[in-house]
Amino acid sequence: MEMQQEANQQQGSEVSPNQTIYINNLNEKVKLDVLKKSLNDVFSHFGKILEVKAFKTLKHKGQAWVVFEEAESASTAIAKMNDFPFYDKRMRIQYAKTKSDVVAKADGTFVPREKRKRHEEKGGKKKKDQHHDSTQMGMANSAYPSVYGTAPPLSQVPYPAGVKPILPEAPAPPNNILFVQNLPHETTPMMIQMFFSQYQGFKEIRMVEAKPGIAFVEYADEMQSTVAMQGLQGFKIEQDPMLITYAKK
Repeated sequence: MEMQQEANQQQGSEVSPNQTIYINNLNEKVKLDVLKKSLNDVFSHFGKILEVKAFKTLKHKGQAWVVFEEAESASTAIAKMNDFPFYDKRMRIQYAKTKSDVVAKADGTFVPREKRKRHEEKGGKKKKDQHHDSTQMGMANSAYPSVYGTAPPLSQVPYPAGVKPILPEAPAPPNNILFVQNLPHETTPMMIQMFFSQYQGFKEIRMVEAKPGIAFVEYADEMQSTVAMQGLQGFKIEQDPMLITYAKK
């Protein structure tokens, strides 16, 4: 398989920016299908995903590869999500050293594994890629806006198409707590935290077990909650666009 030796090759190597990210230190107790689905939900926020790879074999436990359509999406994902807690373990993310088959087929450079193996046995030496873009990791804090805008009137907050707002009788005034609706019923607090903790001032997530599909997200102040609302309004989790308003206190 194309990713077979990736884990060993990643150690101590410099890799140039590309469309595929390599993730390790993942929680090995999470079921494979759940892991791949969660990774897709989390990383699709940064761009279109072509493929998520993870394997059951002992050698590949705790590891995964996410292939984006654009290299820029991979760069943003690394900058914002490296060392982020995911199922109680902090993800370690870097560019993958090996080009994904799905990318190679798209750009016409795909060579079946057997042909690659025969070529290597004939003495073909792999060239080490010395390109290193040190500016990519400088994006680490790009998720945090440096200047907060003023809180917009609730009437100006756009609602995702096809979503019928479930609002209190009187709209709540701007405050530091957001009310999030239209979440898939299987959504966990961890998944919600992955998105909202990107924004400065994040404090905590509260979900009501008896009422699936909703959550309360608290920030330090209303300016910070407003920035998060504007950034995530309508963001889709499993095709369901989130509906975000200020919570009624």
